[in-house]
Amino acid sequence: MGVSAYFLSAIITDFTFTINPYFYFFLIVLKTICIILFFVIKYLIMETKNFIEDIISEELAEGKVTSVHTRFPPEPNGYLHIGHAKSLCLNFGTAEKYGGVCNLFFDDTNPSKEKTEYVDAIKADIEWLGFKWYEVHYASDFFDVIYEKAVKLIEDGKAFVCDLSAEEISATRGTLTEPGKDSPYRNRSISENLQLFKDMKDGKVADGAKVLRAKIDMASPNINMRDPVIYRVLRATHHRTGDKWCIYPMYDFAHPICDSMQGVTHSLCTLEFEDHRPLYNWVVENTGVTHKPRQIEFARLNITNTVMSKRYLKKLVEDKAVSGWDDPRMPTLTGLRSRGVPADALKNFCEAIGISKANSEIEVSYFEYFIRDYLNIHAERAMVVFEPIKVRITNFPDKAEEEDFEINPNAETVVTRKIDISKEIYIDAEDFSLDPPPKYFRLKLGGYVRLKSAYIIKCNEVKFKEDGTIDELLCEYVPESRSGNDTSGIKVKGVIHWVNAESAVPCEIRNYDYLLKDAEYAGQDFSERMNYDSVHIFNGFAEKYLASVKDGESFQLMRKGYYKKITDGGKLVFSQIVSLKDGFKPKNN
Repeated sequence: MGVSAYFLSAIITDFTFTINPYFYFFLIVLKTICIILFFVIKYLIMETKNFIEDIISEELAEGKVTSVHTRFPPEPNGYLHIGHAKSLCLNFGTAEKYGGVCNLFFDDTNPSKEKTEYVDAIKADIEWLGFKWYEVHYASDFFDVIYEKAVKLIEDGKAFVCDLSAEEISATRGTLTEPGKDSPYRNRSISENLQLFKDMKDGKVADGAKVLRAKIDMASPNINMRDPVIYRVLRATHHRTGDKWCIYPMYDFAHPICDSMQGVTHSLCTLEFEDHRPLYNWVVENTGVTHKPRQIEFARLNITNTVMSKRYLKKLVEDKAVSGWDDPRMPTLTGLRSRGVPADALKNFCEAIGISKANSEIEVSYFEYFIRDYLNIHAERAMVVFEPIKVRITNFPDKAEEEDFEINPNAETVVTRKIDISKEIYIDAEDFSLDPPPKYFRLKLGGYVRLKSAYIIKCNEVKFKEDGTIDELLCEYVPESRSGNDTSGIKVKGVIHWVNAESAVPCEIRNYDYLLKDAEYAGQDFSERMNYDSVHIFNGFAEKYLASVKDGESFQLMRKGYYKKITDGGKLVFSQIVSLKDGFKPKNN
């Protein structure tokens, strides 16, 4: 309901520009009510328990558990993306809410794809979001124990070494309506299985020649229970254990054992693992672990216009379609951090979308709303001209003046800084028109406009270059129209930003579009949806103050959007965080 209130608010905003102006005030009030409704509902509903918390609260009340211990379990085979943020916030947030602890657990059972680089990046992402792990563990910490549990299954007659290839195993697995077929190696003796498994461990078996399979039920309605592979031979140097092992456990076997060894009470997984839960429970029940965790599944996060595949993100990096994992266009957490997205905005977004059992897709503009909402309160205002046109104010004094500029209208107290203005300034090209459309309130020949925090000016003449482009605008200012002390009596509807030409600093502005084309392309492969025109560069001018602030500071560039200030090769750069205008447009049903 909170999301619906936000959407209604956005729709009302669009209507205010098209309907009878007598209703304008009424609709602004209605929009305000919708926004208030959003936060009231968020407080009353979003802040209450989700279904996972209902389960945990009931277990605590019944004494089934006495504390809460979760874990965040990424595989270190790439950088975390925004989809992982939901799981990250859920696991750490749930433990925090119940006064428990959350481990950082690396599922490093596939050494051919895993790197220490990814481990370090994941730790940095978690710290950026402000979470603290209780302990750090790796699946490789428990390889000896996992191997012993596999041996125990063999000794109990619940696992066997199989010589079928991966293709042959798949062919005998059966279908949803037909049972699978027993492997011809299913009835090997315990002693033979023990020896063959030892041979696998000792490097006497070629990669792919043999696997260890759990002996469960080839007629099970759940295909995951049809004698699943739990160990395979894989010669690959592990980022932590080196070449100690040439056999590695499968995730479905290692996962429950590692959860148990860590003391995890609630193993929170995304919905695709729901069908794997019976296998999770089977491993817990049949390997002799003393601590028995509970797996609970929730819907993963999907966002429109966003690459939500670690594999494809890695391909973008390798193909140099982006500058790296931290490219500001990337939906990786390091990319969002590089772009300037506040950590609290991401956490607020994850909290607002809630936890459910049904998969859905969230509009990317809803995420942008939370970024914009946070920065609107915390970001200082500043002025930068993207496509400069020079304006000469013919009647302005020869000496520059200083004006008061309010740095954030949302601050609890009014704070200003000085901006200077002189006879020559720059305005944005889009703020002047030689052939203005109806109701054009910016600068035009013979028209008036107000300069933000300064004076009203009137354009008297346009000078052109030889190629026909505008060279400069000749204007006059109204001395009695100073902001905060206007006695001119001139009423203008347009206010534009500007910078003083005398002191302005050259800068580069980088605007970003989505890496993927919009949701109408959703049926296509990522490679077919790529937007190869997702970076737009402007060379403009910034007010001199911005050259002195530290890198990483976020600003609302007046009438443009929110930007992060950086220095690149000695050049002053403003990198877009999010546009100023809400881009949400409801889909037509």
